[in-house]
Order: sequence, then structure tokens, then C-alpha cells
Amino acid sequence: MSVSNLPEAEVPAEEITTGGLSGRIYYVDSVAGDDKRQGTTSDKPLRTLDRLNQIQFRPGDTIRFRRGQTFPGTFAPTGSGSAREPIVVTSYGSGGKPVLDGQGAIATVYLHNVQGWELRDLEITNLGPPPTPDEQRAGIFVLLEDFGIGRHYAVLNVDVHDVNGPDVLEPIPSGGIIFVAGGKATPTGFDGITVRDSTVSRTDRMGICTQSLWSLRSENPNGRGTSYVPMTNIVFRDNRLEDIGGDGIMINNGVGALVERNVLDNYGARAAEGTVVGLYGFNSDKGMFRHNSVTNGKLSSMAFDIETGNNGTVYEYNYSSRNNGGVLLTCNDPGSTSNDAVFRFNVSHDDRDGTGAWPVGVITLACGDTTNLRIHNNTIYAPNATKIVNNINVTAAEMTNNIFVGKADGSVINDPHGTYRNNVYHNVVLQQGSDDSAIEADPLFALADGVAASEHTWLGQLRAGSPALNAGEVPPLNGDPDHSADLGPKNIGAYQSDGVDPMP
Repeated sequence: MSVSNLPEAEVPAEEITTGGLSGRIYYVDSVAGDDKRQGTTSDKPLRTLDRLNQIQFRPGDTIRFRRGQTFPGTFAPTGSGSAREPIVVTSYGSGGKPVLDGQGAIATVYLHNVQGWELRDLEITNLGPPPTPDEQRAGIFVLLEDFGIGRHYAVLNVDVHDVNGPDVLEPIPSGGIIFVAGGKATPTGFDGITVRDSTVSRTDRMGICTQSLWSLRSENPNGRGTSYVPMTNIVFRDNRLEDIGGDGIMINNGVGALVERNVLDNYGARAAEGTVVGLYGFNSDKGMFRHNSVTNGKLSSMAFDIETGNNGTVYEYNYSSRNNGGVLLTCNDPGSTSNDAVFRFNVSHDDRDGTGAWPVGVITLACGDTTNLRIHNNTIYAPNATKIVNNINVTAAEMTNNIFVGKADGSVINDPHGTYRNNVYHNVVLQQGSDDSAIEADPLFALADGVAASEHTWLGQLRAGSPALNAGEVPPLNGDPDHSADLGPKNIGAYQSDGVDPMP
């Protein structure tokens, strides 16, 4: 979904290369291959993953699996490439993508203490017996232990599915595509992770995530390890995730991560924990989450989350629909710092206010104080929610230029700490004096109320004559001039174009 003409976010310079062409090429054929061969020509391929695991790979090498075939076991290679000369794992021949099947192992692709790897045009699965809580199971598992900084990892046009890991988030989660910085002696992290144009489906617990055991810093005093190691140059773009047991995408220890144009549908499907999140960062700085779609979250599922130790997080131009726990949660652990977050130009369509034990709203401010939080120019259409905003702690958010539409008999905003200015309210019971510039009127959406729009179609467009048109007010910048989208929104709400004709 896109509701503005804002230019694309800048992509980290080191994202992917065309590498893998300067070294040796290994061919693997599970039918006609023979592990006694060298495997360096397509007419004399190798046969098994076990044989590949005996090779010490070098920068620029390529491993090619024959399309239309299945390769059982775990691919756990040794050797590292570089950003300039990565080791590339891909396919050859005709037919469907080659299938690597872990059959319930710790991982199907297990990159342990190596760097400079690219995975392309593969299908990954890892379905096994029901796991115990202390097992680890992933489709792609990149684990660095006492390694230092690992550089250049790319997952491109890869389909990961059917990974039945345990419902465990910490310390190391299971799931589809997992990156973990571990160890105890040498501070360890990542620089350069790209996951792009890939699918993740039917995985537990996570879809895609980074996790770190080096997360102790003043902003997160209860973090793991003895120091903080940031993860840099992270790009998760144009991926589709569906039927995820727990959370969709999580970035831990990220600095400047870009999470863009991903589609997540049906998450929290099998998690025992009552609260799950679609897309979020944890103990991360200046993360950008934009143009994503998060729909049909189960349990008390929040589409987006401003979590513990997050600073400078921006959520913009995202679409959210039918999530049981609403569109936004703030949850900062006591003693941690969560500051300078912005939630702007997002569309929430028919998100709910919780079905679990948590007293949530469509927007829930909870779990400690999140300071300098600006929520502006969002369109919140919640005809089935009792609580539009529910503040169950002390966070004082600035709410400006938003459209809030509740259920026919009136939804409530329970927020004694926030500052409300220049918002449009319809079917919402206002607290006395909460918004001196309130506009209490039907916003006149182009798509009539009560019509159940499908995902990606309801953009909160406004008809001619809407009280939100040309009524935008410049929200306070709070000393942060870099947020260019804050400068002079035309309309109240996410939609920033002219009024349109009503649609049936």
C-alpha cells in the first residue's frame, strides 16, 4: 500500500553483489550425481549435502543444485567469502526450485561462523517430529559465536516453508530465517544482511529475525552479555510471510535497519504467549518500517511495536487490517530508554482491541514510558473496537492530524497523558477537554463505511467535502528536522491527495 509520493528510502551501499563467478563451480544432482567425483562440471555432479559439507569453500565459489530435485539433510558448509567475492548457493537446469529438506534437523541451511554467503533461487523446508522446548529448528540459521563482525549475508528469491520449531522466542528463536550473534568471549554481530523477494510460510515461532546475545547497553540495562554490538546494513524488502506461528519480522540490536514492502498475513497462529507482533525492532536505533502490510493477526496481535530500548524508530505508510490486538503497541521495560519514535501516515482498517487478557486498544501505550512519541497523520478505522487508544501506563504521546473512526455506538479514547490536537473523530466519545481543536464529523471516506475491503485496497481515501481535506496542521518537530514528512501535511489522516468521487 502506498499513500504518498515520498521517495524511496536510501538503501545501504553494501546490499548484494553479482558475485560467485570468480571461483570454482560445484554442481549437485541428487539422482545422477556421484560423490566420488570432483563435481566441478555439470555432466559430472556431486550427489549429497554430506559431500558438500566436506569441502572448504573459497571466495567467489558457486554451488548449484539441480532444479526439480530434493536434497535431504543439512547443508552446513565451511569457508567464507566476502562482500566483493561472496560464495553463492543457487540452482541450475529446468523445473522447480531445488528443495533442501532438513527433515527436522537444527537447520536445513546452517551457516556457522562463516561470512560472505548468498542463497538464491532455492526452496527450503524442515518439517520433523514435534520438537521439545529446548530444541532449535530453522529453515536458514546463521549463527556467529565469538566470531567478531560477520559481513555480507543475502537471501534472495528463496522459499522457506514448513518449519515446526518450538514456541520459544528466547534466547534463540526457531523459525524461517534466523540470524543470531552469540558467544561469550568475543563481541559478535553482523554488518550486511539482506533478505529480499523471498517467502516464509508455516514456520514456528518466527518468520524472519535477528537476535543478539550482545545487547547490554545503557538504553537496555537488562540486556544479555557484557557489551553491546550493533547490527548494521540490514535490509528486509519485498518478502511475503504467511501462517507464522508467532511474530513476523523482528530486528534485534539493529542500527538503521530498513524493513520495506513486506506482506505479512496470518501470524500468531500457534503461539502460546498471549501477545505477538507483526513487525518490530528490539533494542534498536533508527529503524525504518515502511510500505508494509500486516493483516489477520491472531491472539492479542499488534501489527507494529515500539519496544524496549528502541530509539528513533519510524513506522510510515504501512497498512494494517484485522489484527486482534490493534495496530500499535508501545512496550518499554522499566529502566530502558525508548525515545523519539514516529508513527505516521499509516492506515489501520478494522483492527480490533484485543481478545486476550491484556487490556489493549487499537493503539496501546503500555509497559513503561516511551518518551517523545509522535503519532500523526494516521487513519484509524475501527468499527469493531471498543477502545481506540488505551494508555495503561504513563507515556505522553503527541496525537496530531489523525482520523479516528469507532463503532456505531461509540468507541472510547482512554488516555489521560497524551496531547491531542487537530484530529478528526467519528463515532468516538471524547474525554472532556482532551482536544480543543477536535473536528467531530464524518471524514467521508471514498469507500463507504461498512464495506469490508480486502487487503491492500482500502487506503482511507477522502471524498470531496471531507472535513479532513486541506486541514492538516504541521505537527511539532521536537528538535528533529530530519523527518521531512512532518513538514506541512495537506490533509488530516494518511491520505494526502485531493478528494475523490465516492466508490460503491
